[in-house]
Amino acid sequence: MWGVNWPMMKLSLQGMTPLYFRASTMSLGAAWLFAYVALRGERMWPVGREWQTIAMLGLTNVLGWHTLSIFGVQELASGRAAILGFTMPIFTVLIGATLFGERITARVGLAVVCVAVAVGLLLWHELQRLSGRPAGVAWMLGAAICWALGTLQIRRAHLTLSPMVLTVWMLLLGSAVLWGLALTFEQPPQTAGFSTRLWISLAYGVLINYGVAQLIWFGMARSLPPATSAMSVMAIPLVGTLSATLIVGEMPHWQDWLAMVFVMVAIASVLLPARPAVPAQ
Repeated sequence: MWGVNWPMMKLSLQGMTPLYFRASTMSLGAAWLFAYVALRGERMWPVGREWQTIAMLGLTNVLGWHTLSIFGVQELASGRAAILGFTMPIFTVLIGATLFGERITARVGLAVVCVAVAVGLLLWHELQRLSGRPAGVAWMLGAAICWALGTLQIRRAHLTLSPMVLTVWMLLLGSAVLWGLALTFEQPPQTAGFSTRLWISLAYGVLINYGVAQLIWFGMARSLPPATSAMSVMAIPLVGTLSATLIVGEMPHWQDWLAMVFVMVAIASVLLPARPAVPAQ
């Protein structure tokens, strides 16, 4: 779902400015999620310090990641260049070890190396263009750091709301801030000239990117160790690179196929169960 969303975003940015795109899709996605979760009988309204928890987690997981990344996607020449955002697993491991005392096991170390190699391969044909786009590189690396920090925060947060309710409120508060920024700094889009493909890409953002995929991610990030959930998202840039062939006409190279091998090794190294220890005779 998120892999296909990257080329979909490129389509959307052909007719909308970044902040209006993020604000509109995020707020509409949060609205239908609110209705869906409420119908499940969840307690929807936060109380007391729950608002503080939502704001803290939303600042990195939603506002930081989604705002910085959309500017990166607009600035960089190719949708594949946005693969820089998926250095997130590396930052998750490094920040976890530095700030939170997370132990870097041999498996996690192997996964970090494989992810780094895969990112390098995916950017093989973009490095020359990226060197002339320092702002885009900075946007995407900043977004990756925000997402990594948010993943670590969610794992350690004392939550009294369900992950689904937390997701809804993070998106609602994040979209409110984005609407304020969009109204202040950008011109409203002229929807009369939107193509059918553009409307489809916007609908995808509302229903899938800010809907179903969000529920899956935040539930997974809450229940799995940070390094495991972080490495699992490395399938996203591969799907994005391959689906871009059909959506925006970007053809994969041999480096992309080799990167897929390294990503699969990275995911397997943290997801496959360890062999049980053999008892001493």
